[in-house]
Amino acid sequence: MSAARSSEGASRFFDEVEQELLQASVESQRADWVYSTFVSEDTEELSSAALARLIAVTVRRAREAARLSSAELSGPDARKARLLPLSLPLLAPADPGEAQELTRIVASMQARYARGRYTPHGRSEPLDLQGLSRILSESRDPKLLEEVWSGWHRVGREMRPEFERYVALANAGAKELGFADTGVMWRSKYDMPPEELAREADRLWEQVRPLYDALLGFVRRRLQAVYGADTVPASGPLPVHLLGNMWAQSWEALLPLLVTGPAAPPYDLTKLLVERRTTPEEMVRYAERFFVSLGLEPLPATFWSRSMLVRPRDREVVCHASAWDLDYVEDLRIKMCIEITGEDFRTIHHELGHNYYQRAYGRLPFLFRDSAHDGFHEAIGDTIALSVTPAYLRRVGLLGAADREEDDVPFLLERALEKVAFLPFGLLIDKWRWEVFAGRIRPDEYNTSWWALRAKYQNVAPPAPRDPEEFDPGAKFHVPANVPYLRYFLAHILQFQFHRALLRSAGHDGPLHRGSIYGSKDAGARLARTLEMGTSREWPDALEALTGERRMDAGGLLEYFAPLRRWLDEQNRSGAQGG
Repeated sequence: MSAARSSEGASRFFDEVEQELLQASVESQRADWVYSTFVSEDTEELSSAALARLIAVTVRRAREAARLSSAELSGPDARKARLLPLSLPLLAPADPGEAQELTRIVASMQARYARGRYTPHGRSEPLDLQGLSRILSESRDPKLLEEVWSGWHRVGREMRPEFERYVALANAGAKELGFADTGVMWRSKYDMPPEELAREADRLWEQVRPLYDALLGFVRRRLQAVYGADTVPASGPLPVHLLGNMWAQSWEALLPLLVTGPAAPPYDLTKLLVERRTTPEEMVRYAERFFVSLGLEPLPATFWSRSMLVRPRDREVVCHASAWDLDYVEDLRIKMCIEITGEDFRTIHHELGHNYYQRAYGRLPFLFRDSAHDGFHEAIGDTIALSVTPAYLRRVGLLGAADREEDDVPFLLERALEKVAFLPFGLLIDKWRWEVFAGRIRPDEYNTSWWALRAKYQNVAPPAPRDPEEFDPGAKFHVPANVPYLRYFLAHILQFQFHRALLRSAGHDGPLHRGSIYGSKDAGARLARTLEMGTSREWPDALEALTGERRMDAGGLLEYFAPLRRWLDEQNRSGAQGG
């Protein structure tokens, strides 16, 4: 057979594969949407069964694609052959019984997480994660904070036996398609050898670690002033329950403790939104108008009729914010239990970033309907959220005051408590899972190794010694939900790289933290060209299209926070000198 005829046959094969995958993916997405917005044993079973069928189709077709010779594959088909076994974060064993068991376990762990509740002392009703998180962010009673933190983390212990079995079955599926384990499979999605990706993540962390350490040192001394040296040590890990977030992955709730008087932020976005009686839908309308201002189309009418924007009163749901494209073309939705807060305002801008990315690559062949790598998907939404600046808020009528240079540090501190504080947490979750999948962390070491990594990277510790039998990783949604997490770490690097490049397109030549691309058609056109590439090209090509650079780099992040870094260093020096 001629090379041309072989190539034609391969192209027909991938046409068939993509049609079959599209049908199975839509079925799985719809079942998962129903489950996530109506948690029950029945919807859990339906979601699990649909996912099992999708995995089975993917694995079967990936095995068939592996039998094609390189001579049969054109450039696009060769890329499809490489992407096919990587298109899902979970590969089940070929055995139907084991495949079904695996998907049921993942659905069961998610259901345990969604049903997680704890009743704090003195309360009459159990609280879900949102209610418990509100206490962590608002209370300054260390005993209550410890109780609430420990109460939520009980949810992990219940799923530990399931997680052990999940690791074994997921690894078996990955090995059947030629990967050493599931962690290697996850790291193979980045157009580079898996071991090179791990080194790249370490390189990026070393770029930003000094900034994190400076922020941590400042926070430590302020917390000592509030809680005393007996509760907050002068060195060593900080108590995790005092940082205002269930996982200490962001510290924005500490802002009122850290800066007061003239150094306080000039505005409270939550207060502004509440004073204007902003509804959940209007929160989303603000974000939609942002994208329209860049020259992109409004969301489809079905978005507004099919999204879940508030927590229903009549049923259990998965409140974790997420963006969906159920038909992989135009059925865009978000699922959120929106609260009228500044945090949710920015989160909505982020989630619509996913939706607009999904729409942009929806015209490509199915296997290319994804982001350049998963960090890009997260970074695009975060890039838009970086443009939620005082200048933007003024333009949309939420803020009246003009920029003042003295407001820069409190604004940047608030951003750093969200963005910089997150960096080590974003890295360590998958570092832990990579070791678990590789067998270098045994089941009896799950919890102790988890806290060793948290001490190493975040420099935090639990409020009291944890029983090795606990399973604290399970108290974070992405672990029971089988969602790879390195994407978020990479996104926190890339978003500043993207922000800097798009601001240049928009003609902004001032400090990065003051710039917003709102209303810039030039920035919108550059953004759209990158989004439309999907994963049809290797990610350095997409990065170059957006930024002119081919390597991920934290230079944009460091430039953005440079004024804050100088201020932190001054504060830390004066604190060390007793000033």
